[in-house]
Amino acid sequence: MAALDKKITPFGYAKLKAELEELWKVERPRVTDEVAAAAALGDRSENAEYQYGKRRLREIDRRVRWLNKRLKELTVVRGAPADGKVHFGAWVTVEDEAGEQKRWQLVGSDEFDVKDGKISVNSPFGRALLGREVGDDVEVQRPKGDLELVILAIDYPEYSDEDG
Repeated sequence: MAALDKKITPFGYAKLKAELEELWKVERPRVTDEVAAAAALGDRSENAEYQYGKRRLREIDRRVRWLNKRLKELTVVRGAPADGKVHFGAWVTVEDEAGEQKRWQLVGSDEFDVKDGKISVNSPFGRALLGREVGDDVEVQRPKGDLELVILAIDYPEYSDEDG
């Protein structure tokens, strides 16, 4: 599964890149100015604004380093495989035993967000769906009990060059 952890959709890549840009070009300069203004007030040892600002700069720098490293090691995956099966990036529509339908996209660990219908390919749910086809019965093992699903549809998003 380690190879799957290095994959990302174009949208996920663009989101991480935008976060890096925001931190480096907007947030860091703003906090640097705040720290400089707080430092000019005098005694730094009892200056809460200065202390908080320095802490925030360290957090920003740590995140910037991590994002730079992570973006270099990720592989952007676009397009649909020809085999019609569930692979990384697929949107999968499933139906559970109660007849409730849900639609999920299988994404990497850097972009999963259950509220947006994006689940990690490394999760039990994601692993259970990988390699399956429309009409397949899928059993997902969960701590609160197994879940039986049927795959109703598999589709892949169309990406443009601006998507990452």
